[in-house]
Order: sequence, then structure tokens, then C-alpha cells
Amino acid sequence: MRHRTVFFDLDGTLIDHFAAIERAHAHTLRQLGLPTPTTAQVRAAVGGGLEQAISRLAGPARVAEALAIYRPFWDATMLDNVQLLPGARELLTALRQGGSQTAVFTNKHGPSSRLVCERLGIARLLDGNFGATDTPWLKPAPEFAAYALQALGATAATTALVGDSPYDLAAARNAGWEFYGVTTGTHTAEELRAAGAVHVFGSLTALIPILTA
Repeated sequence: MRHRTVFFDLDGTLIDHFAAIERAHAHTLRQLGLPTPTTAQVRAAVGGGLEQAISRLAGPARVAEALAIYRPFWDATMLDNVQLLPGARELLTALRQGGSQTAVFTNKHGPSSRLVCERLGIARLLDGNFGATDTPWLKPAPEFAAYALQALGATAATTALVGDSPYDLAAARNAGWEFYGVTTGTHTAEELRAAGAVHVFGSLTALIPILTA
């Protein structure tokens, strides 16, 4: 088996949660008296963790103020409009049936990630779910990857990461994992290849024969 462990980014890779994310950022900026961000602005801001996204949208000086608005609104609305992306359940199932470990490796708030996966019925298909606030680190820090590897008893040489952004690519590179990019989220195939991705796919379904070979 080439990949004994396969990590997955969450937003834009396994799930479509963008409507809830955009709604929370729009609510926050309106409460701050700032213009409502466009969809393109929110897409460009996310991926590096909540604080970074808010810093980009509201400005570095207002991050703490914005977080106090964003977090309770997010907790109350995060399960609205969230859905699995096509092929997610099938890919996770095929990997588990083939003997691979699977886990989420995300910059989304860890408790939120686990709650969403429970709601969508894929928690039972995961051996781990690692997110923001679970450790002091975020992707692409190699320490975050090392923590997740150790938690699963995995080795870098037989591990892969599936993700939709350059943050995921950088995380895989820093960890010594193979990377498989998907265009189901915030970045195009051209953007992923420009960042250095070699394997880029248009869907999770297309990855099933690749990762389970």
C-alpha cells in the first residue's frame, strides 16, 4: 500500500461550508460598521486560519474585536448550509476498506471540524480530526503535521494529503507527504500548479482509483 495514511483538508476538500463562512464574515464586518465583503474577497481571505482571514477582511487592528462578534455567530449558525462534496464519503469509505488510515487536517477550528463531521456522518470514517486550537500550530507548520502523524502512529513516507489550496501544498511539502490537489474549493488547477502541485484533480471521485490502487 503506497499511502497507509491519507489526510484531508476539510473546507473545499471534503465539505462545502463556504455559505456559512461567508455569512459569518459578512455579519461580523457589518457589526463593525465595515462594508459587506464580496464572495471573491472572502474566498481570497480564507485558508490560513480564522485570525488571518479576519485580519485580511477587517484589518489587523480589529481582529480581537471581530473575533468577539464572529465566534458566537458562528457557533449559532455553522451547521446551516453545510454539505459533503461529491465523492467524499465514497473516497473515505474506499480508503478505509483498503486498510488506509484517514484523518482531517485543517485550519478550521478543531471543535467545529469535529462537530461538522459528526453532523455529516463521516466521523466514523476518520481515525483523527486535527484542527485549529488543538495545537499551537496551523498549516503549513511542520510541527502541526508531526503532531498529527504521531497521534496516528504514522510515518511521513507513507502519508499523503488531499487539499484545495497552496496552504495544503505547503503543509505537505514541509511534512514530507505526497500532495494531491483538488479544484473543489478556493483555487483553480492553474493556481495549484503554479504553486508547485504535480497531481491535480477535478473531483474527489477521480482520486478513488489513484489513492486505493
